[in-house]
Amino acid sequence: MTAMNLSAVQRPAPSRSTALAVVAGLACAFAIGKMLPLTMDAVSGALAPLCNTAAESSPLDKVEPIGSYALPNVPGKRVTIVRVTYGPGGFSRPHRHAGSVTAYITKGEIRSQLGGGPVETFGVGQSFFEPPGSTHLVSANASLTEPAELIAVFVADEGAQLTTLLE
Repeated sequence: MTAMNLSAVQRPAPSRSTALAVVAGLACAFAIGKMLPLTMDAVSGALAPLCNTAAESSPLDKVEPIGSYALPNVPGKRVTIVRVTYGPGGFSRPHRHAGSVTAYITKGEIRSQLGGGPVETFGVGQSFFEPPGSTHLVSANASLTEPAELIAVFVADEGAQLTTLLE
C-alpha cells in the first residue's frame, strides 16, 4: 500500500449556493436576534434577501452590519459597511449588488471572480472593486482550514436591495 500526500488531493469546491446559504442564515439570525439602531434598519432590510436560503446555513459564515450612512454631498445615495466572515471552505452563491462595492480583506484569503474575469485570490491588506451590476460568480474562502474575513463597502441608492442572488 502506498502513502498518499493529502495536500496533493484535489477537493471539489463547495457549491456556491451552500456558501451563500451559510452567510444568509447568519445574516438572518443577526437581523432577527439583535435590536439595531434606526440607522441600521436599512442594512438589515438590505440583507433580508439573503435569508431565503437560511435552512442550509452554518454558524461559521456570517454577515455583520457595521454601519450605514446617508451621503449628504450625494443626495439619494447611502454608504453601507458590512463584515463578511467565511468559515473554512465557506463561500457565497453567485450574486450582484446594487451600486458599487469595494471589499478589503482583513483575515485569510478570499477567492473572487466577476463575470467575464479570471478567478483571483486576495490576501490580507488587498482589496477588489465590483462595478454596479457586475455578476459576482465566486466569493469564497481560499482555505479549507482557516477562516477568512472581508469588509465590504457599498455605495448605492437609498433603499436599494444591496444583494440579489442569481439562479
